[in-house]
Amino acid sequence: MTSNPPKAIVVGAGPAGCLSAISLANLGWDVTIFERRRDLREPALQNAANGFSETFRQRSINLTLSARGFAAIWAIDSSIVEPLLKQAVPLQGRISLYCIGRDPLSAILVDKAASKDNVDVHFLHKVETIDFDKNTLHVENTVSGEKLDVKFDLCIGADGSHSVIRRHLLAATRMEYSQQYLSHEYIQIKIPYGLDPAGNPVSLLPANYLHVWPRGDSTLVAMANKDKSFNTAIFAPRSVFSGMESPEDLLPWFQSDFPDFMSVLGKEKLLAELRRNPRSQLIITKANPYHKGAAVILGDAAHSMVPFDGQGLNSSLEDVRILSILLRRAQQASAGPSHFGHNAAAVSRVLEQFSENRHDDVTAMSDLSMNSHYNLRRGFATFGYVIKKYIDKILYAGSAKGAGKLTLSDLKENIYGPPPSGWMPLYNMVSFRADISYATAKKKAASQDRLMDRAGMAIGLLAVGYALRVLFL
Repeated sequence: MTSNPPKAIVVGAGPAGCLSAISLANLGWDVTIFERRRDLREPALQNAANGFSETFRQRSINLTLSARGFAAIWAIDSSIVEPLLKQAVPLQGRISLYCIGRDPLSAILVDKAASKDNVDVHFLHKVETIDFDKNTLHVENTVSGEKLDVKFDLCIGADGSHSVIRRHLLAATRMEYSQQYLSHEYIQIKIPYGLDPAGNPVSLLPANYLHVWPRGDSTLVAMANKDKSFNTAIFAPRSVFSGMESPEDLLPWFQSDFPDFMSVLGKEKLLAELRRNPRSQLIITKANPYHKGAAVILGDAAHSMVPFDGQGLNSSLEDVRILSILLRRAQQASAGPSHFGHNAAAVSRVLEQFSENRHDDVTAMSDLSMNSHYNLRRGFATFGYVIKKYIDKILYAGSAKGAGKLTLSDLKENIYGPPPSGWMPLYNMVSFRADISYATAKKKAASQDRLMDRAGMAIGLLAVGYALRVLFL
């Protein structure tokens, strides 16, 4: 490590921000994390029953970690994987898919980042503005009111859908930016664990499964916690929630559309959850480019998407893996005696590469997530969808599934592998193949859909021809 390491600032101590800090520290940067919220690890914010504050859980659907997220974490620091798996719940029937609460995941990553000698974490510090020309961040300590001007050689904005860094990038660049609030909103509802005759906790729903209740315009999703409780979220049009003046007004609707869920939770517990938990919005943001000078945004700050493919977290962690590869390549190519991070032009070129590399992929994933939003509500219940997925599965079973697949070690140095050969369902490419880009997966799936549609049309014409032959010959 150089005696004069470059200075990196990470805004946001969520999963993407903390993994970014760990990555930069491993590459020899001095890193400071600024987070506007309190440290969720504080004893005052923890709950003895589940280890984490209920106030933090109210607006957070449980997260799913697929092969992409695990590949990113493993590539940055493989020692994180074991403690993470201890907090995660494997979902049966879904290879390499795990459910984990945002708080446990964030705590593991904050702990790891804070354990690094070259990482400092400051909570209750709010970023006010950023000067892209002077590479200076203006920060306020929200407890003392102290104002700080902090210089950086690299600034990563991992500060979420309402990113301060993105807002300033938007004003300072010719950024193409869109923000869309869906007509659907959600409310999180917790199903507590039950007790068996011996007093041991038991799940009130079958454990280790993703539970989905599709009901046309509304959907209820339940995901398991380690303590045998479930975090559920009810997604419905804004008009459904807005038309109810009180939580009691929602009970007939729940009884009509989700009677089995009502029977598990019970009226009084459901009312308590509806009174306690706020309605939350679903937002899609798209931006291009992601950088200016030595500052870049990633994760939800760059590309928030709807959660119906479970790729919001995974795409954010993959951002970190890809940026880490680009930074490492530039560092290895640097011929000077000092760390390449001191070269502002070199840093800017890496961030430009990141913007160009990442935009099409995450835009593709955002579009795919919206398609899944529709399928989750309606498509899953249609005969045509079921038949199509059955044929998809048959064709996949006869393909060379492992051809060209990169290993975890490969993904430490390579962004993606070659385009996959053979037939492969979209879900498998997105969730279980970290070596396939989202854009490649979308393109291949569209091509396979066209082939399937043509085959279906041909079979239909043959059937009609045969029927006419039987009738008239």
